[in-house]
Amino acid sequence: MTQKGRSIGAVLAGFVAVFVLSLGTDEVLHMLGVYPAWGRRMSDGLFALATAYRIVYTVLGGFITARLAPRAPLRHALILGIVGLGFGAVGVGVAVARPDLGPLWYSMAIALTAIPGSWLGGTLYGARAHS
Repeated sequence: MTQKGRSIGAVLAGFVAVFVLSLGTDEVLHMLGVYPAWGRRMSDGLFALATAYRIVYTVLGGFITARLAPRAPLRHALILGIVGLGFGAVGVGVAVARPDLGPLWYSMAIALTAIPGSWLGGTLYGARAHS
């Protein structure tokens, strides 16, 4: 595989990890009855819970991306953060258009934590790799 292919794969792997873990946790919490049935609005407290684990998964995604990067691990983690910011910005647009789906602060928090969370994951990988 080329270095460019490995770079794309590293960012994609981090993104898929965040996506699968986030939706998987959502599904488990719905099945356990912590979250209401799909399609019913959650309380702000439950959105805060979702924000918390999504931030943790974003850090993990940055770590995975940095670990798999063929070079410049922190740069790759930051690229993941930019991708996450882009998807988060779409979420903010949806929240503005459809306020019945959830609070605007939730979508904004997801968007605004994408780059710092990915950066932290890349930094943690760098610290681990150099210790």
